[in-house]
Amino acid sequence: MEMSSTQHTIIFGNSKNMKEINDESVHLMVTSPPYYNAPFDYPGLFKSYEEFLQLMADFTTELYRVLASGRIAAFVTDDMLVNGKKFPVVADITKIMVNTGFNYRDKIIWRKPEGYTRISRRSGVVLQHPYPMYFYPDNIQESILIFQKGKFDYNYLKRLDTAIKESSRIDIGEYQGNKWHLTVWDITNVLPLPGRIEEGVAAFPEEIPYRLIKLFSFIGEIVLDPFLGSGTTTKVARMLGRNSYGYELDSELMDIIKKKLNYDQIALNEDRIKFIVREDAQRLRTDIRGRVAKQRSVTKRSTPYSRKPVKEEASLRLLERRRRWITR
Repeated sequence: MEMSSTQHTIIFGNSKNMKEINDESVHLMVTSPPYYNAPFDYPGLFKSYEEFLQLMADFTTELYRVLASGRIAAFVTDDMLVNGKKFPVVADITKIMVNTGFNYRDKIIWRKPEGYTRISRRSGVVLQHPYPMYFYPDNIQESILIFQKGKFDYNYLKRLDTAIKESSRIDIGEYQGNKWHLTVWDITNVLPLPGRIEEGVAAFPEEIPYRLIKLFSFIGEIVLDPFLGSGTTTKVARMLGRNSYGYELDSELMDIIKKKLNYDQIALNEDRIKFIVREDAQRLRTDIRGRVAKQRSVTKRSTPYSRKPVKEEASLRLLERRRRWITR
């Protein structure tokens, strides 16, 4: 089946209000909310943890409105360590979603390679003090939380155009070969290193939305990312023949998103990408980068990043091969 052109709308504004989207018109949500005051990503972004939770509560109410019945909302997130205190983000987002009316369907652990630990290793405390009570583990995982709005009507597949249904078929060789069937996914993460599109932006790897979009949506459906960041979800949705909406509060990320989507190279007869800047958009990137620089100066004796470019480049080459196979 030859894919038709897709449509993508990117709104710079707060996703607590998604007025551009009709009720129950979204078929899948994939997102990674801002990591609560993460030292090397969003230091001081929220005045308090309660403010962060209120944002999530307001957003999930709007998410419930726009998500179609039976469909999936997936969050890539993790508990946060801020100034020595651990915040139970995973548990609290789960509670908020359930209280909003979503069903808690599954949790997948995204496990990163050991060499990709971004922040100074906490486990080193035991090396300095080899006694009980000094243990703090290094974190190489995040949670992919999967929620569902009600129950999916599987008669939907019977009503689908046969060509769309078959083109959306999951490749069982890929499914089994890359162990999608497990609750632990081993995927190399993206580091916002100098020279990358994602420099200074917390971005998840394309492999995560790739799997979720393939597993939970059909070609031509609508994928939503309410915390779009550098535009990864939109890029993968477009690659897989899905339409999308993306919301991003920080309008300073527009150029990064355009670059990731190769916006300037899109021909008139190809996919359509529309940008909207609302009055509630903010300019955050410059301020955040300044805070991050100050944070790094405090920890300059530690090494916040460990690079393994060979593995990462191999992962990127795999995704490019998939893109060519899908669009051929």
